Amino acid sequence: MNRDPAPHHPLVQRLIDARHITDALFSIVKPEYLYERPIRERHRIVFYIGHLEAFDRNLFDERLCSLPAFDASLDALFAFGIDPVDGGLPTDVPSDWPSLETVRAYGQQARAQIDRELAALNVDGQPQGNGAQSGSAEQLLNVAIEHRLMHAETLAYMLHQLPFAQKIAERGEDQDLSSSYHQSTPADRVSEPGHAPTVTVPAGSTLLGMTRESGRFGWDNEFGELRVDVPAFEIDRFMVTNGAYLEFVMAGGYHQRAWWKDKDWVWKENEQITHPAGWSQRAGDGAWLLRTMFEEIPLPLDWPVYVSHAEASAYAHWAGKALPTEAQWQRAAHGAPHAASGNFDFRHWDPQAVDAYPDNVSAFGVEGQFGNGWEWTSTLFDALPGFEAFPFYLGYSANFFDGQHYVLKGGSARTAQCMLRPEFRNWFQPHYQYVYAGFRCVGVRNKP
Repeated sequence: MNRDPAPHHPLVQRLIDARHITDALFSIVKPEYLYERPIRERHRIVFYIGHLEAFDRNLFDERLCSLPAFDASLDALFAFGIDPVDGGLPTDVPSDWPSLETVRAYGQQARAQIDRELAALNVDGQPQGNGAQSGSAEQLLNVAIEHRLMHAETLAYMLHQLPFAQKIAERGEDQDLSSSYHQSTPADRVSEPGHAPTVTVPAGSTLLGMTRESGRFGWDNEFGELRVDVPAFEIDRFMVTNGAYLEFVMAGGYHQRAWWKDKDWVWKENEQITHPAGWSQRAGDGAWLLRTMFEEIPLPLDWPVYVSHAEASAYAHWAGKALPTEAQWQRAAHGAPHAASGNFDFRHWDPQAVDAYPDNVSAFGVEGQFGNGWEWTSTLFDALPGFEAFPFYLGYSANFFDGQHYVLKGGSARTAQCMLRPEFRNWFQPHYQYVYAGFRCVGVRNKP
């Protein structure tokens, strides 16, 4: 009689579940295209097949358990990703990388080695961390889980840029979806910039970060509480839609210097950018189209627009508004059920209408702040008071306290539910167009 295997510790099971998510992502790429680089600023896809396993091996070795090296050169090759700023693009060619068979064999051996140790590990018998610096079994497993889930989102937006012919559509995703999308304006006019509803958030304080004594898991940049007094302000009830942003495009927003910061204008001109990265115009009638994961569709006017920070800032300036600070965004999100209904946790490949989840609403009536798209803020990414880098991952946050990355809050359709906690802080460069990120505006004044 066969016996069911002994149940895994919940954290070990979560790591296994996260592996299933990333494995499924790699499986939608036809094998002959795994050496492609869909986004020029990122590694080739094959790197991530090795990186996810190398990260876990390097993290756990001599901290959680002993994992003797079986290929130290691949441990090093796949150790770190890249985040080039303003022109520092990778120059490798496919032949610089090991064969796919070698990379997959490395990953399989790394997993088998780790799993043998995890099966014998008494996680609950290990010293428990307080969510900050101890490097306990609990903390290390959480780091491995969330690191992999972050890459599940990174891989998704990378594969979004991969030509359709190089992908295998998941069952249920390869049908003609165009008829379910529309270019008509919704009844509540959420797509029109001059009519998008706003709400008033009263003056009050908001708390960024959390204490190390909270007992909850977080990344190093989430620790260190900062209480901020926020004056009353107005904020868009919904994220800015494709329809609203189209008004900016049609008004010549990409050709008018007045709306753009100096560095943003130079970047836009050098790269010859005239619209969001996922948009195109159909030959013949000029209709606007949107690139989804598996096909091109008529631009859905009520979906959130996904743009870089530079583009979001230019739109806000044109609209007579501004991007919210991190503290304003956090204040506006007070009372929101960030893990209730919404478009997150890999439920969809693409956005939904900005008003699709009316119960994903804050105490002040701000809708959809968790899921459906990260939201840019005007706050530069920096340490909270008392910041201490993880001793086992010193560069995770500190390498990006450089005045060149902006905080994003919320989450997207491809963000795991565990990372929807209000304290979570994402960050990107202002000229990076590919992340699933949109925005909403604050501070209404008369449009110039």
